[in-house]
Amino acid sequence: QVQLVESGGGLVQAGGSLRLSCAASVSISAINAMGWYRQAPGKQRELVATISSGGSTNYADFVPGRFTISRDNAKNTVYLQMNSLKPEDTAVYYCAADNRALRVIAGTGSYWGQGTQVTVSS
Repeated sequence: QVQLVESGGGLVQAGGSLRLSCAASVSISAINAMGWYRQAPGKQRELVATISSGGSTNYADFVPGRFTISRDNAKNTVYLQMNSLKPEDTAVYYCAADNRALRVIAGTGSYWGQGTQVTVSS
């Protein structure tokens, strides 16, 4: 089994920054794709960003210029650096993983973490 544990969430003011971490129980170099999703109260889960084992990335339309996904294979960890945060970014952020990149992009990845809360005040 692959276990994913998110951390780094918290409360920040609008315009601030947070870095989320997703630590995997296995070597992430052996996982083809990982990504971040989020879900706000009353809204559907939505894609934030994905990254492949080769470093290729995909982002949601609201991300460019604000969020960056990266990975550190030595630490078995994927990161989401979030800058210029807005109140509408408030949500629970989830880490996902699968050996098929299309599954992660589509939101149907095989493995999910328990989530970390991000709250942005106005």
